[in-house]
Amino acid sequence: MAIASCRVFQQTSEISTLLVVGTSMKVGLMGFGRTGKAVASVLLESQETSLQWVIRKTKLLEYRSVPEFLGVLSDEPGLIYSKNEFTAEDLLDRFPVDVIIDFSSQHGVNYYGEEARKRGIAIVSAISCYPPEKIEYLKQLSDSTKILWSPNITIGINFLIIAAKILKNIAPYTDIEVIEEHFKNKAETSGTAKKIALCLDVPEEAIKTIRAGGIIGVHEILFGFPHQTVRLKHESIAREAFGNGALFAAKHLLNKNNGLYSMEDLLLPYFQLLK
Repeated sequence: MAIASCRVFQQTSEISTLLVVGTSMKVGLMGFGRTGKAVASVLLESQETSLQWVIRKTKLLEYRSVPEFLGVLSDEPGLIYSKNEFTAEDLLDRFPVDVIIDFSSQHGVNYYGEEARKRGIAIVSAISCYPPEKIEYLKQLSDSTKILWSPNITIGINFLIIAAKILKNIAPYTDIEVIEEHFKNKAETSGTAKKIALCLDVPEEAIKTIRAGGIIGVHEILFGFPHQTVRLKHESIAREAFGNGALFAAKHLLNKNNGLYSMEDLLLPYFQLLK
C-alpha cells in the first residue's frame, strides 16, 4: 500500500520573506495594565524586538525600568513615561521606533496617530472595540503607514475564526452556536465573541455567555451536523498569548504595503496547501 505524504504548509517565497525581519525591531508600547505587562515581558524576552518605551496614562511607575519592574534580564531601554511627559512628536524624536503596539484604550491612537502617519511608523492595535469614527480614522492613517487592528490578537483565536469560516463554507447547513466564558466581573459580551458571531452570521443576541471565577477567556464554536458535532475551542491560559500575537503581527506587518490589515490577512498565506 502506498502511503502518501504531504507537507501541510506551503513555504512560499512570500512567507519566507515575511519571517526575515531582523533582530532589532524597535518597539514602543501603549498601555501597561495586566495585559500590557504580559505583552512587555514577551517583547523583552524576544530576540527580534527592542522595547524602547512604554506610555501609560498616569504618572504611576514613571521613569521605572520595565525590565527591572518585571524581573526580566534585559539591557533594552524600556522606560515608562506618562502621556503628559512628552508629546508624541517629542517622544518619537528622542526615542524613534519601527512599530507602536497599542494595548491602551480606544483613545490611545489620538496621542500617536498623526506622528505615526508622518513618520511611516507601523501600528499594531489590539484594542477590543473602536467606535465607527475611530475605525474611519485608522483607515485614513493607513493611507500613509501600515496598520493592523485585531480585537483579539492571539494567534489561536484568529486561526479558530479562519477554520470556522472554512467549515461553514463546507457545510453551510449546520447549526452554529457561539459560547464565551470570562471572569466573574466581566459584564459585557466579549468583543471577540461578537466578531466570531459576525463572521459566521450568528445573531449577536444568540451568543451564550458564562461568567465564573477568574477565567481569562474561553471561546468555543459548536457546529451541529445531523449525525456529528464539531467543536472549535480556544482558551487563553495566560495573557502572554496576546504578546505572542502582537509579536507575530509586528514582524509580518513590516513587510506589507501601507494599508489597514487584520490578523486574518497575515495568517491566510499559511493556509495554502501543496497539491
